[in-house]
Amino acid sequence: MRWALVKVCLAVTTMVVVAFAVPLGLVIREMAADRAYSNAERQAAAIGPTLSITTDRDQLTRAVASTQAGAAGKMAVHIPAVGDDPALEIGRRRAAQADLDRTREIASPSIADAPDGKALLQPTALGSGEIAIVEVFVPEGELSNGVATAWLVLAGVGVALVIGSVAVADRLGVRLIQPAERLAGAAHDLGEGKLTARVPEDGPTELKQAAVAFNSMADQVVQLLANERELAADLSHRLRTPLTVLRLNAASLGEGPAADQTRAAVEQLESEVDAIIRTAREAKPAPVAGGPGAGCDAAEVIRERMAFWSALAEDESRKVRVAGVDTPVHVPVARPDLTASLDALLGNVFRHTPEGTGFAVDVHSAEDAVIVLVSDAGPGILDPEAALARGSGKGDTVGSTGLGLDIVRQMAEATGGDVRIGSSVLGGTEVRIWIQLDGRRPAAGRRRHRGTVRRRRASAARP
Repeated sequence: MRWALVKVCLAVTTMVVVAFAVPLGLVIREMAADRAYSNAERQAAAIGPTLSITTDRDQLTRAVASTQAGAAGKMAVHIPAVGDDPALEIGRRRAAQADLDRTREIASPSIADAPDGKALLQPTALGSGEIAIVEVFVPEGELSNGVATAWLVLAGVGVALVIGSVAVADRLGVRLIQPAERLAGAAHDLGEGKLTARVPEDGPTELKQAAVAFNSMADQVVQLLANERELAADLSHRLRTPLTVLRLNAASLGEGPAADQTRAAVEQLESEVDAIIRTAREAKPAPVAGGPGAGCDAAEVIRERMAFWSALAEDESRKVRVAGVDTPVHVPVARPDLTASLDALLGNVFRHTPEGTGFAVDVHSAEDAVIVLVSDAGPGILDPEAALARGSGKGDTVGSTGLGLDIVRQMAEATGGDVRIGSSVLGGTEVRIWIQLDGRRPAAGRRRHRGTVRRRRASAARP
Protein backbone atom coordinates (compact mmCIF):
# COMPACT_ATOMS: atom_id res chain seq x y z
CA MET A 1 0.00 0.00 0.00
CA ARG A 2 2.85 2.35 0.85
CA TRP A 3 4.64 1.80 -2.47
CA ALA A 4 1.36 1.95 -4.37
CA LEU A 5 0.69 5.39 -2.91
CA VAL A 6 4.22 6.52 -3.79
CA LYS A 7 3.84 5.26 -7.39
CA VAL A 8 0.49 7.00 -7.82
CA CYS A 9 1.87 10.29 -6.48
CA LEU A 10 4.99 9.94 -8.67
CA ALA A 11 2.90 9.37 -11.80
CA VAL A 12 0.48 12.24 -11.08
CA THR A 13 3.24 14.72 -10.22
CA THR A 14 5.27 13.75 -13.29
CA MET A 15 2.26 14.28 -15.56
CA VAL A 16 1.53 17.68 -14.00
CA VAL A 17 5.16 18.79 -14.31
CA VAL A 18 5.34 17.69 -17.94
CA ALA A 19 1.99 19.33 -18.75
CA PHE A 20 3.19 22.68 -17.43
CA ALA A 21 6.95 22.58 -18.11
CA VAL A 22 6.83 21.69 -21.81
CA PRO A 23 4.45 24.52 -22.87
CA LEU A 24 6.31 26.93 -20.60
CA GLY A 25 9.64 25.98 -22.19
CA LEU A 26 8.21 26.59 -25.66
CA VAL A 27 6.86 29.98 -24.53
CA ILE A 28 10.29 30.94 -23.19
CA ARG A 29 11.88 30.09 -26.52
CA GLU A 30 9.31 32.20 -28.39
CA MET A 31 9.85 35.09 -25.98
CA ALA A 32 13.62 34.97 -26.60
CA ALA A 33 13.08 35.12 -30.38
CA ASP A 34 10.57 37.99 -30.03
CA ARG A 35 13.06 39.88 -27.90
CA ALA A 36 15.77 39.47 -30.56
CA TYR A 37 13.45 40.59 -33.38
CA SER A 38 12.21 43.58 -31.37
CA ASN A 39 15.81 44.71 -30.83
CA ALA A 40 16.47 44.32 -34.58
CA GLU A 41 13.40 46.41 -35.39
CA ARG A 42 14.68 49.19 -33.14
CA GLN A 43 18.06 49.09 -34.88
CA ALA A 44 16.37 49.27 -38.31
CA ALA A 45 14.10 52.15 -37.23
CA ALA A 46 17.19 54.21 -36.31
CA ILE A 47 18.10 54.49 -40.03
CA GLY A 48 14.64 55.56 -41.14
CA PRO A 49 15.05 59.31 -40.57
CA THR A 50 18.34 59.37 -42.48
CA LEU A 51 16.83 57.50 -45.47
CA SER A 52 13.91 59.93 -45.62
CA ILE A 53 16.39 62.87 -45.94
CA THR A 54 19.19 61.57 -48.17
CA THR A 55 20.38 58.63 -50.18
CA ASP A 56 24.02 59.68 -50.24
CA ARG A 57 26.31 56.67 -49.76
CA ASP A 58 28.77 58.38 -47.43
CA GLN A 59 26.10 59.79 -45.16
CA LEU A 60 24.25 56.47 -45.08
CA THR A 61 27.48 54.60 -44.36
CA ARG A 62 28.18 56.86 -41.37
CA ALA A 63 24.57 56.47 -40.19
CA VAL A 64 24.77 52.68 -40.40
CA ALA A 65 28.10 52.62 -38.58
CA SER A 66 26.65 54.73 -35.77
CA THR A 67 24.17 52.02 -34.85
CA GLN A 68 24.99 49.01 -32.68
CA ALA A 69 24.04 46.49 -35.39
CA GLY A 70 25.91 48.44 -38.07
CA ALA A 71 29.06 48.65 -35.98
CA ALA A 72 28.88 44.86 -35.51
CA GLY A 73 28.47 44.30 -39.26
CA LYS A 74 24.90 43.03 -38.89
CA MET A 75 23.08 45.83 -40.78
CA ALA A 76 22.74 46.47 -44.51
CA VAL A 77 20.73 49.05 -46.52
CA HIS A 78 19.36 48.24 -49.99
CA ILE A 79 18.30 51.31 -52.09
CA PRO A 80 16.76 50.74 -55.52
CA ALA A 81 17.77 52.79 -58.58
CA VAL A 82 16.09 56.21 -58.72
CA GLY A 83 16.18 57.95 -62.07
CA ASP A 84 19.77 58.18 -63.19
CA ASP A 85 21.08 57.21 -59.73
CA PRO A 86 22.14 53.54 -59.56
CA ALA A 87 20.99 51.13 -56.88
CA LEU A 88 22.99 51.22 -53.67
CA GLU A 89 23.86 48.46 -51.17
CA ILE A 90 25.52 49.51 -47.94
CA GLY A 91 26.79 46.74 -45.68
CA ARG A 92 26.82 42.96 -46.16
CA ARG A 93 23.70 41.43 -47.62
CA ARG A 94 22.63 38.07 -46.18
CA ALA A 95 19.01 37.78 -47.36
CA ALA A 96 18.21 36.47 -50.84
CA GLN A 97 17.20 38.89 -53.58
CA ALA A 98 13.83 37.20 -53.86
CA ASP A 99 13.12 37.98 -50.19
CA LEU A 100 14.05 41.67 -50.80
CA ASP A 101 11.75 41.90 -53.83
CA ARG A 102 8.88 40.29 -51.94
CA THR A 103 9.29 42.71 -49.04
CA ARG A 104 9.17 45.71 -51.45
CA GLU A 105 5.99 44.33 -52.97
CA ILE A 106 4.14 43.84 -49.69
CA ALA A 107 5.71 46.97 -48.10
CA SER A 108 5.63 45.24 -44.72
CA PRO A 109 8.41 43.94 -42.43
CA SER A 110 9.34 40.30 -42.94
CA ILE A 111 11.85 37.75 -41.71
CA ALA A 112 13.98 35.84 -44.15
CA ASP A 113 16.33 32.91 -43.75
CA ALA A 114 20.03 33.67 -43.64
CA PRO A 115 23.15 31.63 -43.00
CA ASP A 116 23.56 30.98 -39.24
CA GLY A 117 20.47 33.03 -38.34
CA LYS A 118 17.59 35.15 -39.58
CA ALA A 119 17.41 38.52 -41.41
CA LEU A 120 14.83 41.15 -40.46
CA LEU A 121 13.78 43.10 -43.56
CA GLN A 122 12.34 46.55 -42.72
CA PRO A 123 10.89 48.53 -45.73
CA THR A 124 11.38 52.34 -45.56
CA ALA A 125 9.85 54.91 -47.95
CA LEU A 126 12.29 57.30 -49.63
CA GLY A 127 11.60 60.90 -50.60
CA SER A 128 11.27 59.82 -54.23
CA GLY A 129 8.54 57.34 -53.37
CA GLU A 130 10.70 54.24 -53.81
CA ILE A 131 11.06 51.60 -51.10
CA ALA A 132 14.42 51.00 -49.48
CA ILE A 133 15.05 47.86 -47.42
CA VAL A 134 16.97 47.96 -44.11
CA GLU A 135 18.32 44.48 -43.34
CA VAL A 136 19.32 43.56 -39.77
CA PHE A 137 20.98 40.18 -39.22
CA VAL A 138 19.88 38.22 -36.11
CA PRO A 139 22.28 35.32 -35.24
CA GLU A 140 20.94 31.99 -33.88
CA GLY A 141 22.62 32.72 -30.55
CA GLU A 142 20.46 35.80 -30.00
CA LEU A 143 17.28 33.91 -30.95
CA SER A 144 17.92 31.33 -28.18
CA ASN A 145 19.69 33.60 -25.70
CA GLY A 146 18.81 32.46 -22.12
CA VAL A 147 16.59 29.58 -23.29
CA ALA A 148 18.94 26.80 -22.14
CA THR A 149 19.30 28.35 -18.70
CA ALA A 150 15.55 28.77 -18.36
CA TRP A 151 14.99 25.15 -19.39
CA LEU A 152 17.53 23.92 -16.86
CA VAL A 153 15.77 25.91 -14.15
CA LEU A 154 12.41 24.44 -15.20
CA ALA A 155 13.86 20.92 -15.19
CA GLY A 156 15.35 21.45 -11.74
CA VAL A 157 12.07 22.77 -10.38
CA GLY A 158 10.21 19.82 -11.95
CA VAL A 159 12.60 17.26 -10.45
CA ALA A 160 12.38 18.97 -7.06
CA LEU A 161 8.57 18.85 -7.23
CA VAL A 162 8.60 15.15 -8.11
CA ILE A 163 11.06 14.30 -5.32
CA GLY A 164 9.11 16.40 -2.84
CA SER A 165 5.83 14.75 -3.79
CA VAL A 166 7.38 11.28 -3.45
CA ALA A 167 8.75 12.15 -0.01
CA VAL A 168 5.36 13.49 1.13
CA ALA A 169 3.58 10.41 -0.28
CA ASP A 170 6.05 8.13 1.50
CA ARG A 171 5.44 9.86 4.82
CA LEU A 172 1.68 9.64 4.31
CA GLY A 173 2.06 5.99 3.36
CA VAL A 174 4.02 5.29 6.55
CA ARG A 175 1.31 6.99 8.57
CA LEU A 176 -1.29 4.75 6.93
CA ILE A 177 0.78 1.55 6.92
CA GLN A 178 1.97 1.54 10.53
CA PRO A 179 -1.53 1.27 12.06
CA ALA A 180 -2.41 -1.42 9.50
CA GLU A 181 0.78 -3.36 10.32
CA ARG A 182 0.06 -3.11 14.04
CA LEU A 183 -3.46 -4.38 13.42
CA ALA A 184 -2.16 -7.31 11.33
CA GLY A 185 0.49 -8.12 13.94
CA ALA A 186 -2.05 -8.09 16.76
CA ALA A 187 -4.37 -10.35 14.74
CA HIS A 188 -1.47 -12.76 14.15
CA ASP A 189 -0.59 -12.75 17.85
CA LEU A 190 -4.19 -13.38 18.81
CA GLY A 191 -4.32 -16.26 16.34
CA GLU A 192 -1.23 -17.77 18.03
CA GLY A 193 -2.97 -17.68 21.39
CA LYS A 194 -1.59 -14.43 22.82
CA LEU A 195 -4.86 -13.23 24.30
CA THR A 196 -3.31 -10.01 25.64
CA ALA A 197 -2.67 -8.68 22.11
CA ARG A 198 -4.26 -5.26 21.61
CA VAL A 199 -3.93 -2.45 19.03
CA PRO A 200 -3.33 1.25 19.81
CA GLU A 201 -6.40 3.17 18.72
CA ASP A 202 -4.72 5.81 16.58
CA GLY A 203 -4.12 6.64 12.92
CA PRO A 204 -6.69 7.47 10.23
CA THR A 205 -10.37 7.32 11.16
CA GLU A 206 -11.05 4.05 9.33
CA LEU A 207 -8.06 2.26 10.86
CA LYS A 208 -8.89 3.70 14.27
CA GLN A 209 -12.38 2.23 13.98
CA ALA A 210 -10.87 -1.11 12.91
CA ALA A 211 -8.55 -1.02 15.95
CA VAL A 212 -11.50 -0.31 18.25
CA ALA A 213 -13.44 -3.22 16.71
CA PHE A 214 -10.42 -5.54 17.03
CA ASN A 215 -9.84 -4.67 20.68
CA SER A 216 -13.53 -5.19 21.40
CA MET A 217 -13.42 -8.57 19.65
CA ALA A 218 -10.29 -9.59 21.57
CA ASP A 219 -11.95 -8.65 24.87
CA GLN A 220 -14.97 -10.73 23.95
CA VAL A 221 -12.75 -13.68 23.01
CA VAL A 222 -10.99 -13.50 26.37
CA GLN A 223 -14.33 -13.29 28.16
CA LEU A 224 -15.75 -16.22 26.19
CA LEU A 225 -12.69 -18.35 26.94
CA ALA A 226 -12.90 -17.44 30.61
CA ASN A 227 -16.59 -18.38 30.65
CA GLU A 228 -15.80 -21.64 28.86
CA ARG A 229 -13.10 -22.51 31.39
CA GLU A 230 -15.42 -21.74 34.25
CA LEU A 231 -18.18 -23.85 32.68
CA ALA A 232 -15.79 -26.77 32.10
CA ALA A 233 -14.53 -26.50 35.67
CA ASP A 234 -18.03 -26.34 37.10
CA LEU A 235 -19.30 -29.27 35.04
CA SER A 236 -16.22 -31.33 35.92
CA HIS A 237 -16.55 -30.43 39.58
CA ARG A 238 -20.10 -31.75 39.61
CA LEU A 239 -18.71 -35.18 38.74
CA ARG A 240 -16.67 -35.32 41.92
CA THR A 241 -19.68 -36.23 44.10
CA PRO A 242 -20.80 -39.29 42.09
CA LEU A 243 -17.13 -40.25 41.69
CA THR A 244 -16.67 -40.21 45.43
CA VAL A 245 -19.68 -42.48 45.85
CA LEU A 246 -18.38 -44.75 43.08
CA ARG A 247 -14.96 -44.90 44.72
CA LEU A 248 -16.48 -45.83 48.09
CA ASN A 249 -18.60 -48.51 46.49
CA ALA A 250 -15.59 -49.84 44.58
CA ALA A 251 -13.63 -50.05 47.84
CA SER A 252 -16.31 -52.34 49.25
CA LEU A 253 -16.17 -54.82 46.38
CA GLY A 254 -13.60 -56.93 48.15
CA GLU A 255 -10.73 -58.74 46.48
CA GLY A 256 -10.45 -60.14 42.99
CA PRO A 257 -9.34 -59.12 39.49
CA ALA A 258 -12.66 -57.47 38.61
CA ALA A 259 -12.68 -55.44 41.83
CA ASP A 260 -9.06 -54.34 41.30
CA GLN A 261 -9.80 -53.30 37.73
CA THR A 262 -12.88 -51.37 38.82
CA ARG A 263 -10.98 -49.51 41.53
CA ALA A 264 -8.14 -48.71 39.08
CA ALA A 265 -10.66 -47.38 36.56
CA VAL A 266 -12.33 -45.19 39.20
CA GLU A 267 -8.97 -43.80 40.29
CA GLN A 268 -8.06 -43.07 36.67
CA LEU A 269 -11.40 -41.35 36.09
CA GLU A 270 -11.01 -39.26 39.22
CA SER A 271 -7.49 -38.27 38.18
CA GLU A 272 -8.73 -37.19 34.75
CA VAL A 273 -11.54 -35.12 36.25
CA ASP A 274 -9.06 -33.40 38.59
CA ALA A 275 -6.80 -32.65 35.61
CA ILE A 276 -9.73 -31.13 33.72
CA ILE A 277 -10.59 -28.91 36.65
CA ARG A 278 -6.99 -27.73 37.08
CA THR A 279 -6.61 -27.01 33.38
CA ALA A 280 -9.91 -25.14 33.20
CA ARG A 281 -8.94 -22.99 36.19
CA GLU A 282 -5.62 -21.94 34.69
CA ALA A 283 -5.53 -18.38 33.41
CA LYS A 284 -3.03 -19.18 30.64
CA PRO A 285 -4.05 -21.15 27.57
CA ALA A 286 -2.86 -24.71 27.13
CA PRO A 287 0.55 -25.08 25.47
CA VAL A 288 0.53 -25.25 21.69
CA ALA A 289 1.82 -28.43 20.08
CA GLY A 290 5.46 -28.02 19.29
CA GLY A 291 5.96 -25.24 21.85
CA PRO A 292 8.17 -25.25 24.93
CA GLY A 293 7.22 -28.00 27.36
CA ALA A 294 4.72 -29.59 24.96
CA GLY A 295 6.75 -32.65 23.95
CA CYS A 296 6.61 -36.15 25.37
CA ASP A 297 7.86 -39.69 24.77
CA ALA A 298 5.24 -41.36 22.60
CA ALA A 299 6.65 -44.83 23.27
CA GLU A 300 6.30 -44.37 27.03
CA VAL A 301 2.74 -43.02 26.72
CA ILE A 302 1.71 -45.91 24.44
CA ARG A 303 3.21 -48.51 26.79
CA GLU A 304 1.37 -46.95 29.72
CA ARG A 305 -2.00 -46.80 27.96
CA MET A 306 -1.66 -50.27 26.47
CA ALA A 307 -0.96 -51.66 29.94
CA PHE A 308 -4.30 -50.22 31.01
CA TRP A 309 -6.30 -51.35 27.96
CA SER A 310 -4.63 -54.77 27.75
CA ALA A 311 -6.17 -55.74 31.07
CA LEU A 312 -9.64 -55.00 29.69
CA ALA A 313 -8.74 -56.75 26.44
CA GLU A 314 -7.84 -59.91 28.37
CA ASP A 315 -11.30 -59.96 29.95
CA GLU A 316 -12.88 -59.78 26.48
CA SER A 317 -10.48 -62.31 24.94
CA ARG A 318 -8.98 -59.76 22.54
CA LYS A 319 -5.55 -60.33 21.05
CA VAL A 320 -3.32 -57.27 21.43
CA ARG A 321 -0.11 -56.43 19.61
CA VAL A 322 2.22 -53.47 20.21
CA ALA A 323 5.23 -52.61 18.04
CA GLY A 324 7.79 -49.81 17.86
CA VAL A 325 7.78 -48.77 21.54
CA ASP A 326 11.07 -50.33 22.63
CA THR A 327 13.07 -47.08 22.30
CA PRO A 328 12.06 -43.48 23.09
CA VAL A 329 10.11 -41.64 20.39
CA HIS A 330 9.88 -37.93 21.14
CA VAL A 331 6.95 -36.06 19.60
CA PRO A 332 5.97 -32.35 19.88
CA VAL A 333 2.67 -33.17 21.58
CA ALA A 334 1.67 -32.59 25.17
CA ARG A 335 1.40 -35.82 27.14
CA PRO A 336 -2.28 -35.29 28.13
CA ASP A 337 -3.19 -34.66 24.46
CA LEU A 338 -1.49 -37.83 23.24
CA THR A 339 -3.04 -39.82 26.08
CA ALA A 340 -6.52 -38.51 25.28
CA SER A 341 -6.05 -39.33 21.58
CA LEU A 342 -4.95 -42.91 22.26
CA ASP A 343 -7.75 -43.47 24.76
CA ALA A 344 -10.27 -42.14 22.22
CA LEU A 345 -9.09 -44.56 19.51
CA LEU A 346 -8.76 -47.60 21.77
CA GLY A 347 -12.08 -46.79 23.39
CA ASN A 348 -13.69 -46.82 19.95
CA VAL A 349 -12.25 -50.30 19.37
CA PHE A 350 -13.88 -51.62 22.53
CA ARG A 351 -17.17 -49.83 21.86
CA HIS A 352 -17.69 -50.58 18.19
CA THR A 353 -16.17 -54.06 17.70
CA PRO A 354 -17.45 -57.36 19.10
CA GLU A 355 -15.71 -59.12 21.99
CA GLY A 356 -12.77 -61.20 20.89
CA THR A 357 -11.76 -58.72 18.17
CA GLY A 358 -8.02 -58.16 18.20
CA PHE A 359 -6.27 -54.84 17.74
CA ALA A 360 -2.73 -53.49 17.39
CA VAL A 361 -0.75 -50.29 17.89
CA ASP A 362 2.33 -49.70 15.71
CA VAL A 363 4.80 -46.81 15.86
CA HIS A 364 7.04 -45.84 12.92
CA SER A 365 9.72 -43.14 13.03
CA ALA A 366 10.82 -41.14 9.98
CA GLU A 367 13.28 -38.27 9.71
CA ASP A 368 10.62 -35.59 10.07
CA ALA A 369 7.53 -37.43 11.29
CA VAL A 370 6.23 -40.11 13.61
CA ILE A 371 3.36 -42.35 12.47
CA VAL A 372 1.09 -44.13 14.92
CA LEU A 373 -1.16 -46.87 13.48
CA VAL A 374 -4.14 -48.17 15.47
CA SER A 375 -5.62 -51.22 13.72
CA ASP A 376 -8.36 -53.67 14.55
CA ALA A 377 -9.93 -56.80 13.07
CA GLY A 378 -13.50 -55.51 13.33
CA PRO A 379 -16.09 -54.85 10.63
CA GLY A 380 -14.43 -51.56 9.58
CA ILE A 381 -15.89 -48.10 8.92
CA LEU A 382 -18.20 -47.78 5.93
CA ASP A 383 -17.71 -44.01 5.48
CA PRO A 384 -14.27 -42.81 6.71
CA GLU A 385 -14.85 -39.22 5.56
CA ALA A 386 -18.06 -38.96 7.55
CA ALA A 387 -16.28 -40.40 10.58
CA LEU A 388 -13.55 -37.76 10.37
CA ALA A 389 -16.19 -35.04 9.92
CA ARG A 390 -17.68 -35.81 13.32
CA GLY A 391 -17.17 -33.64 16.34
CA SER A 392 -20.50 -31.86 16.41
CA GLY A 393 -21.50 -33.71 19.55
CA LYS A 394 -24.64 -35.11 17.94
CA GLY A 395 -23.40 -38.68 18.09
CA ASP A 396 -23.40 -40.28 14.66
CA THR A 397 -23.28 -43.75 16.22
CA VAL A 398 -25.18 -45.08 19.17
CA GLY A 399 -23.03 -44.68 22.28
CA SER A 400 -20.68 -42.20 20.55
CA THR A 401 -20.32 -38.47 21.20
CA GLY A 402 -18.70 -37.92 17.81
CA LEU A 403 -15.69 -36.25 19.45
CA GLY A 404 -13.14 -39.09 19.61
CA LEU A 405 -11.72 -38.85 16.10
CA ASP A 406 -12.03 -35.07 16.21
CA ILE A 407 -9.76 -35.00 19.29
CA VAL A 408 -7.20 -37.12 17.43
CA ARG A 409 -7.43 -34.94 14.31
CA GLN A 410 -6.89 -31.71 16.23
CA MET A 411 -3.87 -33.17 18.02
CA ALA A 412 -2.24 -34.26 14.73
CA GLU A 413 -3.05 -31.07 12.81
CA ALA A 414 -1.58 -28.96 15.62
CA THR A 415 1.83 -30.39 14.65
CA GLY A 416 1.26 -29.95 10.91
CA GLY A 417 0.25 -33.59 10.43
CA ASP A 418 -3.06 -35.30 9.73
CA VAL A 419 -5.28 -38.31 10.39
CA ARG A 420 -6.46 -40.86 7.83
CA ILE A 421 -8.74 -43.89 8.01
CA GLY A 422 -8.20 -46.99 5.87
CA SER A 423 -8.29 -50.76 5.87
CA SER A 424 -5.92 -52.60 8.18
CA VAL A 425 -3.99 -55.79 7.58
CA LEU A 426 -6.10 -57.33 10.32
CA GLY A 427 -9.17 -56.92 8.14
CA GLY A 428 -10.85 -54.03 9.94
CA THR A 429 -10.14 -50.34 10.40
CA GLU A 430 -6.74 -48.69 10.48
CA VAL A 431 -6.39 -45.14 11.82
CA ARG A 432 -3.11 -43.54 10.81
CA ILE A 433 -1.90 -40.57 12.88
CA TRP A 434 0.83 -38.52 11.18
CA ILE A 435 2.68 -36.37 13.74
CA GLN A 436 4.95 -33.84 12.02
CA LEU A 437 8.20 -33.24 13.91
CA ASP A 438 9.27 -29.97 12.23
CA GLY A 439 5.86 -28.27 12.34
CA ARG A 440 5.49 -28.14 8.53
CA ARG A 441 2.44 -29.64 6.91
CA PRO A 442 3.39 -32.11 4.16
CA ALA A 443 2.60 -30.85 0.66
CA ALA A 444 -0.43 -32.19 -1.17
CA GLY A 445 0.29 -35.51 -2.76
CA ARG A 446 3.30 -36.16 -0.46
CA ARG A 447 1.64 -37.72 2.55
CA ARG A 448 3.83 -40.80 2.44
CA HIS A 449 7.00 -41.30 4.43
CA ARG A 450 9.80 -38.92 3.49
CA GLY A 451 12.99 -40.73 4.35
CA THR A 452 13.52 -44.22 5.63
CA VAL A 453 10.95 -45.50 8.08
CA ARG A 454 12.55 -47.55 10.80
CA ARG A 455 10.08 -50.29 11.68
CA ARG A 456 10.66 -51.31 15.25
CA ARG A 457 10.65 -54.91 16.38
CA ALA A 458 7.24 -55.87 17.65
CA SER A 459 7.08 -56.47 21.35
CA ALA A 460 5.07 -59.41 22.55
CA ALA A 461 1.72 -58.66 24.10
CA ARG A 462 -0.47 -60.74 26.19
CA PRO A 463 -2.98 -62.79 24.16
